[in-house]
Order: sequence, then C-alpha cells, then structure tokens
Amino acid sequence: MQDNEVINILQNQLKFSKRNISDIKIYLSELLRANKKHNFISKSTENAIWHRHVLDSAQLVKFIDFSKGSLSDLGSGAGFPGLVLALFNKNKDFHVKLYEKSPVKRAFLMDISKKLSINVEILNDVYQDFIDTDYIVSRAFKKIEAIIQVSREIAKKSHKLIVLKGQNAQEDLKKAFIKEKYDYKLENSITNKDSKIIIVDFKK
Repeated sequence: MQDNEVINILQNQLKFSKRNISDIKIYLSELLRANKKHNFISKSTENAIWHRHVLDSAQLVKFIDFSKGSLSDLGSGAGFPGLVLALFNKNKDFHVKLYEKSPVKRAFLMDISKKLSINVEILNDVYQDFIDTDYIVSRAFKKIEAIIQVSREIAKKSHKLIVLKGQNAQEDLKKAFIKEKYDYKLENSITNKDSKIIIVDFKK
C-alpha cells in the first residue's frame, strides 16, 4: 500500500486531521533519522513505515472512546501504537501513558512529544507501577499470557485491553485463558489479513 493510500485511510476512515498527518510526517522524519543509529524499527520496514507501523497503530482509534478516560501503552518502543493514539487524541482530559523500559527509546519519546506538543506521560517499567487507566494497549510488548497477567495483577480498575496480534491470536488466547476465562472478541486488522486485534474486557 502506497503512503498516499494510507494517508487517505487515516483521514477518511479513521478521522485523522490534516494537522495530525502533518505531525505524523514530522514524527516519522525524526524516527527514521534516529533509526540510523538506534534501530528502533526493523530496517526492512522503513520503506513501508506508513502502512506497517502508522496505520497498524492508528486503526485502534476505532475501539477507543477519547471523550472520557485514559490509556496505557505497554512497551511503546518508538511510539507504536501509543504515540500515534496520543497524537490523534484531541481531548486534553484524556490521559495517555507510555510505558517503555529502554532509556534511549524513552528519551526519543520525550523529545518528539515535546516537539509536537503531544500530551503524554512517559514512564519506565510497567512492573514498577500500578496501572489505573480505562484502556491498556499493546503492539509488541510480550506474549499474550504476560499481557493478560498485567491486566489481571497490575491494573487496579476495570479496563479494556486491546492487543495487536499475528495469525495465532486464537491459539494464544486459549493458552492464556486456561485458568480463567474472560469475555473477548477478535477484530480483523486492516493492515494484514492474517492479523487480529484482541479486545478483552477486564472487570475488577
């Protein structure tokens, strides 16, 4: 998919503004520059960054109500999906937290969020905190069992867990839910026909 096709989807289907698109372009320019030194994303995906990383992250806006609440992104890395979601968010009362263990990646997230005036809180290891947000999202954090454990043991309130997962999503969920069962649904990814978006409602 060409970059302009992705931008068209972002604006027409996902309701990203022209300002959002402009900010994403600045963000990606800084990321690609930093990637020469730090390898934040795979070099093989650089030419498809709009499709592989931006759109993959941006599609999650369909499952989030930004009019109220808060969001935590586990293992934000270079900002996918959390920074993209924070950039889309237009509600100053909707709070976004990015959890990233790497000091180098945290420094990058801080720099770009300041440059673009994105309202986010950037935190260290998720296991050193208690999560109290209404949404938890994850794209490349850990295996689904570990993400479920965070939702079950570290999150303090009822929340919606949203995880971007590959083609083995159903099998991974069965393994994760051997001991306890939770209500969940699988949504199709718009970037890969074999990938799924796992959505789990955790009641506390």
